Amino acid sequence: MIKTSFGLLLSTFLSLSLASADAPPKETPPNIVFFFADDQTTDTLGCYGNAVIKTPNIDQLAARGTRFENAFVSQPICWVSRTSILTGLTGRSYGEKDRPEFARPDAVETLYSDLLRRSGYRTGYFGKWHAKMPKDFVRQDHFDEFEAIGRNPYYKKQADGSLRHETEVIVDRGVEFIQNQPAGKPFALNLWFNACHAEDNDRRPGIGHFPWPRTVDGMYDDVTIAPPRLNDPAIFDSLPGFLQTTIGRERYFWRWNTDQKYQTNMRSYYRMVSGIDGAIGRFMAALESAGLADNTIIVYSADNGYYMANRGLAGKWSHYDEAIRVPLIVMDPRLPAEAKGKTTAALATNLDFPATFLDWADVEIPQRYQGRSLVPITTGNVPSDWRSETFHEHFAERKRIPAFEGLRSDRYKYVRYFDHGNHEFLHDLKNDPNELVNLVDDPKHAATLSEFRDRTTKKVAALGGPLNPLKAFSESTAPHPKASANVSAKLDREGFVRVFDGKTLKGWDGDKAYWSVQDGALTGVTDGSLKSNRFITWKHSTIRNFELRVKVKVTAGGNSGLQYRGTSRPDLGLDIVSGYQCDVVAKVPKYNGMLYEEKGRRILAHANEKVVVDADGNSWVVGKLNDDNFASAAFDTNQWHDYRVLVEGNHHRHWIDGRPTADLIDLDEKGRSLEGVLAVQVHVGPAMKIQYKDFKIKHLPDDLDLLEPDEVQIPADAYGVRPQGRLPKSWKAPIYGQR
Repeated sequence: MIKTSFGLLLSTFLSLSLASADAPPKETPPNIVFFFADDQTTDTLGCYGNAVIKTPNIDQLAARGTRFENAFVSQPICWVSRTSILTGLTGRSYGEKDRPEFARPDAVETLYSDLLRRSGYRTGYFGKWHAKMPKDFVRQDHFDEFEAIGRNPYYKKQADGSLRHETEVIVDRGVEFIQNQPAGKPFALNLWFNACHAEDNDRRPGIGHFPWPRTVDGMYDDVTIAPPRLNDPAIFDSLPGFLQTTIGRERYFWRWNTDQKYQTNMRSYYRMVSGIDGAIGRFMAALESAGLADNTIIVYSADNGYYMANRGLAGKWSHYDEAIRVPLIVMDPRLPAEAKGKTTAALATNLDFPATFLDWADVEIPQRYQGRSLVPITTGNVPSDWRSETFHEHFAERKRIPAFEGLRSDRYKYVRYFDHGNHEFLHDLKNDPNELVNLVDDPKHAATLSEFRDRTTKKVAALGGPLNPLKAFSESTAPHPKASANVSAKLDREGFVRVFDGKTLKGWDGDKAYWSVQDGALTGVTDGSLKSNRFITWKHSTIRNFELRVKVKVTAGGNSGLQYRGTSRPDLGLDIVSGYQCDVVAKVPKYNGMLYEEKGRRILAHANEKVVVDADGNSWVVGKLNDDNFASAAFDTNQWHDYRVLVEGNHHRHWIDGRPTADLIDLDEKGRSLEGVLAVQVHVGPAMKIQYKDFKIKHLPDDLDLLEPDEVQIPADAYGVRPQGRLPKSWKAPIYGQR
């Protein structure tokens, strides 16, 4: 459930909004607040039809303003979209000839914020920047107040040591900005969020990949998110090869390729959206308290769309509407009641924003701007000469993202991927709104194809002309990799991935109060005061079927473990992980190398036991792995030992120094995990030091068979694994045949 503070904030904003709904027009120039999200489709807002997600504050803006049903970006990638808004120009028009991703000095000499400042506005910018500007460009010179607030990480450490999400920090700055606003002076405030962008360098599902403000902890935990609307594998298979192997497919395997990962990440993404919504509610309440709400126009939009696993893809970058369509809401409190709560089908683009801002401020719109003011549309007076089509392109990261250009009307969409043999698409949006049929080879549409092709060529010429030929294109992934965790990984000759570089904690996430690198080893140290186990987690990928090898050294009394197929547990702490574990326990034979489940079923197999976990979650010892003299007494502390873990389907095996210590088959469908994160721990108890080096993993094929109950025999004399904790002296292990 969402925390009570969020609900109180909503009710406060709604009541204040209703109180000012009929405020009379002001003659003074209006204030402008631009909320700008990252990587958000219209599918993830309540006012656009999502019945699951909770976005009451944004929905209220739509109820009091104009919601655009056909808002698009000219280029679906973060920095080009953002620079287009700052300059009023498409990427092709503002970019350097040989480096079109980078803005020319003359194109960014004067931003819309500069024109507003000259007309008397106080301007502020807080949040994500991510615009590729000329070498001598100084961002803060173009705003009265400026602070770039990025992700990596999303949680920002505060002066008191606490962590605060970037969404909250950005709105904190916005609230401070309006609280310090001089009386009688108009302002234009940009609050540009990093959310809902994934943390690309942290692929732990949930709190790692899509970190959310902690005020919305628990939201959507009880919800099963519907599968992607365009989820049929045939849709992906119909794509041309260059779209099947690009980073949109690569990142699909980072976040969407299993049901468990999809549900975890979708819930987390939804929390990010609701976190933005709650922050907007807090800002609106502060705006009202400052007496500024009646004359402040609010704009909400996003820098590009997002695939959310549709078509078997992730990210944005290509021509389908999932990538180029964005939410757009404009709420002008000065307008009469009949102009509020409207939707419009008029075509809008991100190029329209700067012209619109200047129009509100009664500032002359530069002739070079390629967009138009949306003010007439928000007042219900769509001009008779309003655009009938929009131009779209993509050339950023051109060496690994297929580049395209084309036009979209209310009926047809035409694009060509000019680095890939001018591969063309023509979609009939009226009869095929999902863009599943390519009409390029249909003779009935030959005239339409020719017309759009010619108009696109003319439009490209007008905007700056064709780009120089591409020298080489790099594929990012196989469309159907055998081991999805190997996507974007570097393998050695034996197929292993090095998970620790021996020098830094790069690629790992944990509390540096406990974790460091010492003598070329990943090192955990505790002083004996720990109240709960603490973890450091590998961020590169989840792991499914694998072989893991690592050298381990532990001090006397030390206790640690290799956590695998684990689950991040932000409800317990940002660094807490539950799941399977190969134990590292100094001089305790029955524990060292056993299979334990943290925060779960606990001891599944003591060291030296061969175990089957039945379908009801009961562990049965079906044999021993070594003779009766097996012991870990030879496991010297402060010496390096070789640990090996092999997991194939639901069959788990552990070794220490070449001797098997655990062999387990897990038939418990409800309790087991087939995929999760890799981590190591420091344990409560005596002061200790644990070290790991030569840490590597080989990802095995995803589709290894699972052993089924009818394939595994449990002998009648099999006995139950001794549970953890103190047991009565009369306790006897249950016998399988005597159940």
